[in-house]
Amino acid sequence: MTPPESAVPPRLLYGIIGHPLGQTLSPLLHNWGFARMGVAAAYVAFPTPPERLEDFIRAVRTMPVCGLSVTIPHKEAVMPLLDAVDPLAGSVGAVNTLVWEGEPGAGRLVGHNTDVAGFCAPLLGLPSTPESVLVLGAGGAAKAVLAGLNELGVARVAMANRTFERALALAETFGVQAIPWEERADFDAQLVVNTTPVGMSGKGDGLSPMPAEYWTPRHIAYDIVYNPLLTPFLLQARERGASVIDGLAMFAGQGAAQFKLWTGLDLPLDEAKALLLRALGA
Repeated sequence: MTPPESAVPPRLLYGIIGHPLGQTLSPLLHNWGFARMGVAAAYVAFPTPPERLEDFIRAVRTMPVCGLSVTIPHKEAVMPLLDAVDPLAGSVGAVNTLVWEGEPGAGRLVGHNTDVAGFCAPLLGLPSTPESVLVLGAGGAAKAVLAGLNELGVARVAMANRTFERALALAETFGVQAIPWEERADFDAQLVVNTTPVGMSGKGDGLSPMPAEYWTPRHIAYDIVYNPLLTPFLLQARERGASVIDGLAMFAGQGAAQFKLWTGLDLPLDEAKALLLRALGA
């Protein structure tokens, strides 16, 4: 017997903002999580071009949206539109998660960053912490990576970005070295982290931000892109004997941390990774 409509608990609404969002697996992960953990909620994609961001956040304050994920290119731009920013997100200078403190629309809309924990997770499983790291890119994801490397105590870190001035400003903030994009392959790094969208499905397909001849067996390549699972950046590194870390571990980890912020519940990470691997056909 179907209960009367008034007896059916309302479904909470969550979602992701970014542009573009055609390749995101966040709806799959979180909708699976809600079903797996028995939460009456739904998670949807809200494609939001940069020129619509302010209007959208204003609309969120009138909509029954309980929380949001934030991805490229809004991780920094959204910050001044919020009521508050968590201290970690403030130190990183980027947010990837929005949480209501109090009732949606009536409380405070607060920005958090779960990318730092997600990035560090696979590195904690290495035999030792890399002594030198090169970070490619200077966006919101790069800030989380640099904050994570600081937490891990990496001694020598450099970053490169196509716009050198942006790399220089971020390097000064985190106390690392900035190098021109054209000289990135001259920096001797044990670990290279790609935070650019180059190689992502639908954006820079078939391209790598590093020359293939850079890699040797002593290198580690870490791409925060997770779709495709093995980007050209990782494939080239692996073909030349380097170790590789794909973006799935970071994605699952930051997503589980978002889920915890919204619901207070812990997602079973092994099951989540298996779900995502099936979705990627890996």
